[in-house]
Amino acid sequence: MKKKVFYSELAYILGLVSLALSAAFMERADFGVSMVVAPAYLLHLKVSQYLPFFSFGMAEYTLQAVLLIVMVIVIRKFRLSYLFSFVTAVVYGFVLDLSMMCVAFIPSELLVTRIILYIIGLLGCAIGVSLLFHTYISPEVYELFVKEVSGIMKIDINKFKTIYDLSSCLLAIIMSFMFFGLWHFEGVKIGTVVCALLNGTTIGMFSKLFDKFFVFEDKLRLRKFFE
Repeated sequence: MKKKVFYSELAYILGLVSLALSAAFMERADFGVSMVVAPAYLLHLKVSQYLPFFSFGMAEYTLQAVLLIVMVIVIRKFRLSYLFSFVTAVVYGFVLDLSMMCVAFIPSELLVTRIILYIIGLLGCAIGVSLLFHTYISPEVYELFVKEVSGIMKIDINKFKTIYDLSSCLLAIIMSFMFFGLWHFEGVKIGTVVCALLNGTTIGMFSKLFDKFFVFEDKLRLRKFFE
């Protein structure tokens, strides 16, 4: 079967939108947000108590800026393309805030509705990350960190992604205790743990699925600016 062309620039756009919508769906489901965004979500909940304008999206690119600095220290190198990852984080932050406003109109009183919202968010998150792994345009700092550090350490990217997700989950639990009291799980619930355990595997599954049916090619001559 001949593979169809999937432009990497389109993969970048769809990947960002998929991640933003997924985070909004999972937050609406209230089973716990993705472990990757959980620390930013908790930062948003805490800071917005004092600064109401501090949105979920703003918390996202604030933490990603810190993570970018940590990554550069760990891998001991810096590329101009890394700054584009922060630009991606800012764009993602705005799309996330817009997604949160749109999803807020979806009724979520029924348990079955919440489960559906959670499943959509879980699968959408894996699809979004997989798409960003197939583009040359700098992804969010989260994905960039996994991609660069796993490469330096020579660890399978999907396995390293699982390790990273579990670490983010643990950090979020610690932040929840610090911000809202011991044994008070805010934003980090059973859904967060399930996502942490399955995300690496589902990302690998969708990556293989994309590679089976599509060949990723560049439509624009911009790759050199991100190398």
